[in-house]
Amino acid sequence: MYYKLYIDSVFILQTASNLCLLSLAGKILKCTATHRRIWFGAAVGAVMACGLMLIPFGTIGIRMAVGAVPVSMCMLCVVFRIRHGKKLIHASLVMAGCGFFLGSVMIWILNRLRTVLKGDASLFIMLVTQYVSYSILLKVIMAIRHKKESCLRTASVYVPALGRELRFQAFIDTGNQLTDPVSGGPVCLISGGLAEQLDSCFVPEKYHAVPFRSVGRERGILDAYELPALTIEGQGNPVRREHVIVAICNTGISEDSICQMILHPRLFED
Repeated sequence: MYYKLYIDSVFILQTASNLCLLSLAGKILKCTATHRRIWFGAAVGAVMACGLMLIPFGTIGIRMAVGAVPVSMCMLCVVFRIRHGKKLIHASLVMAGCGFFLGSVMIWILNRLRTVLKGDASLFIMLVTQYVSYSILLKVIMAIRHKKESCLRTASVYVPALGRELRFQAFIDTGNQLTDPVSGGPVCLISGGLAEQLDSCFVPEKYHAVPFRSVGRERGILDAYELPALTIEGQGNPVRREHVIVAICNTGISEDSICQMILHPRLFED
């Protein structure tokens, strides 16, 4: 039993597959490259894959499996210029993961097409299926990245009421939905150490008792105070907010952390 392979079709499929994998891996690794380098790297990988088929050793499946790692490393070196050992191994694993999911989606789509189309899939159908699979995975990757970046970002905060230059880093956490029970205003969280630095801004008349619930503790009360104003920088144009309520959180914010404040997402709403 033998199989007839058309080297030109294999080269086209491999080039298209490499283009998809390099693009997906670049999005995950946040690496950039010119279109020319991506196309050149994809072609180099396709030539190497075709060369593996000509080696008279074992089956084609074994040759492709053994040569997958050096081929992917070569493409990553050419396209993204990754030459460090650990980074190259990590990038190769990312590319292998992209290949696994890309192939899985392609097989799922092709199995559905076989119920409609009779016979083996043509080269055109394979390329279209590959592009559709790539588009699906790209949307998933970009959605995950957007959610991750929007859930946890950092900003620089300046409190002008202190009359001195006090700037500190803060997290922007979309999961922070803490609000004042009386006014309904958004409540930010600060560490005990930062509260000591802001102590001159806290006056008894602006005290708030903010109830909360969290994992590991059913409920509790946080001591909170109202800051006259604060300015948030590092997220485009500076944002100035007045009468901002900050609650002192003695647990949950490490004193060793660079960010000593968790901002409420509503502070960025117009």
